[in-house]
Amino acid sequence: MLPKIGVTRLKDLIKQMRACKTAAEERAVIAKESAAIRTAFKEESNETRYINIAKLLYIHMLGYPAHFGQIECLKLAASPHFSDKRLAYLGTMLLLDENQETLTLVTNSLKNDMNSSNTYIVGLALCTLGNIASPAMARDLSSEVERLLSSSNSYVRKKAALCAVRCIRKVPYLTENFIEKGKALMNERNHGVLLTGATLLEELCVLNPELTPQVRDLVPLLVRHLKSLITAGSSAEHDVNGITDPFLQVKLLRLLRILGKGDKTASETMNDTLAQVATSTEASKNVGNAILYEAVMTIMNIESDSSLRVLGINILGRFLSNRDNNIKYVALTTLTKTAQSAAATDASALQRHRATVLECLRDADISIRRRALDLSFYLINSQNIRILTRELLSFLETAEDDIKSTVASRICSYAGRFRPNKRWEIDTVTRVLRVAGAFVDQSVINHFVKLVSTGDQTVHQYTVRKLYGIIKNEGVTAHTQEGLLQAAFWTIGEYGDVLVNITNFSVGFGAEEDAEGDKQESAPKELEVYELLIEILKGPYATGFVKEYGITCLAKLVTRFQQSDVTSKIRDTVSQMRTHFDYEIQQRAVEYSQIFSMDPETRTALFERMPELESAVAEEQLKGTGQSLAPGTLVDPRTTSTRKARARCVGHALWHDQATTDRSISFDGRILWISWAL
Repeated sequence: MLPKIGVTRLKDLIKQMRACKTAAEERAVIAKESAAIRTAFKEESNETRYINIAKLLYIHMLGYPAHFGQIECLKLAASPHFSDKRLAYLGTMLLLDENQETLTLVTNSLKNDMNSSNTYIVGLALCTLGNIASPAMARDLSSEVERLLSSSNSYVRKKAALCAVRCIRKVPYLTENFIEKGKALMNERNHGVLLTGATLLEELCVLNPELTPQVRDLVPLLVRHLKSLITAGSSAEHDVNGITDPFLQVKLLRLLRILGKGDKTASETMNDTLAQVATSTEASKNVGNAILYEAVMTIMNIESDSSLRVLGINILGRFLSNRDNNIKYVALTTLTKTAQSAAATDASALQRHRATVLECLRDADISIRRRALDLSFYLINSQNIRILTRELLSFLETAEDDIKSTVASRICSYAGRFRPNKRWEIDTVTRVLRVAGAFVDQSVINHFVKLVSTGDQTVHQYTVRKLYGIIKNEGVTAHTQEGLLQAAFWTIGEYGDVLVNITNFSVGFGAEEDAEGDKQESAPKELEVYELLIEILKGPYATGFVKEYGITCLAKLVTRFQQSDVTSKIRDTVSQMRTHFDYEIQQRAVEYSQIFSMDPETRTALFERMPELESAVAEEQLKGTGQSLAPGTLVDPRTTSTRKARARCVGHALWHDQATTDRSISFDGRILWISWAL
């Protein structure tokens, strides 16, 4: 206790808090002290106000309510003493924000202190305004801030520059008021003023791009400042791990990035200095890496020389080999942005670091793996499609379940864009279904169906035998992949006749060996195919969706197979499903049983193969060209020759074409056939 005024000191309050052994004791101490502080505030004692506000800020730091001290902070700010003002403005910044009405009461106090003869009091006022200024306060005090930017004291100028940043953020139309004063700050020699001046100019250009041409006149001066920082000897005042004022270097690089974007003349002025920064900065410590990163970002965003861009990409490539995961992450993110809009020179430089990027796919840090995955897709081209797809498929096997669907879709998309031949794409999509069939979405299945349907009889036989061999030989591993079973059932149902045909149409199909090294299946017996399908449908891994595909597959095989005993078994199996507990399967079984009772010609017509969709043909024409087909891109039916086609959309909406929507054709998954004239 202070003997004269009877107030607990801050030191004593801290000791009491540390002595508390439970949260309840701590709350009791806070409640008692808060009550004492309220009582002291009511007494309007100037002697105790400083101590009570100090304790109140400590209570606020601990997370307890301290809002009742806001007015007392404003009263203390009126004190002529620097120590009182320092604590008062600290309390104002902590206890008030720009949305509180109480804040308007501090405006006059700030204006008075900005005109003080004591530079440190002026600094306190500027610091407070820069932290809590509301739009109204920024408008009222902007003229004072503008005046202080021309102060003869460098301490005041740098504080005023940071305060001006807050003002223009709150009131953007004030930007023009600060442009000339901001440019004048860049003629300073004081590093603090240069740093805050560059910050102000950067904010001006971001908030009002129309001012950028006016600031661009400073590029030669900014380049000189940056060059002097690089070539200057070690200065104890500004040295950080052997580098002269890295904070100012980073800020200058960011400002140059804005000024050089889209302007070739300004970019040429800074090219040599940027190259010097990139080659002379030591990268062994984090400070140097920060400068190199900003230099690379500047190089990539301005109209720089191709050789300089290659240098920037090589620096990021070195970052990938760094043991610090933060630096790796930054490098991968920046390389991904570069790859998205890379020119031919940049793309070639990126390919040199392909091995390092692929190594990051196996990193223990999940965030590194995710960023490396994004970059790997952007590195794909027609020359490296085989290598990168192999690596991505390996990644897919061990990837987290929540991203398998996305990765699978992207692999299939890029496999189509850059495929060397059709067989390779079929093998790749099949491998995706084998690895992540339980996670793929319907778009991958649709992609596969369209891919196979646009092929000839050689493609049909190769694909159907390949899928049949997988679900036959891999057992449970294949049966748990729902997407694989959907593709297999659709393919077997459509091309069951070529599956069991002893004539081998697919001999020599494709220029290379199968991507998985699988041995081509020979023609199975019709009974073997039937028994395998029944085994899967009755197994524990067949979902309701798979069973729907399965019963449709069996129905189609009635017209594909020739042996009457096998087709009779299929009819009996479908008939038994008419009492299935799943109403969708039950309804399909009833409908198919009705079709089986029709005359052979009608039945065969209803179950004939699906014709090629025009959208699938359009996509097929773009395959292997590196172009991506935009969603919904279709061939205009009016440009095709007049013809008639009948399509069976049996079971699922795999072939729902947007071109049919303007013909008012409904499709709910149960229609057995539709026909239209083109």
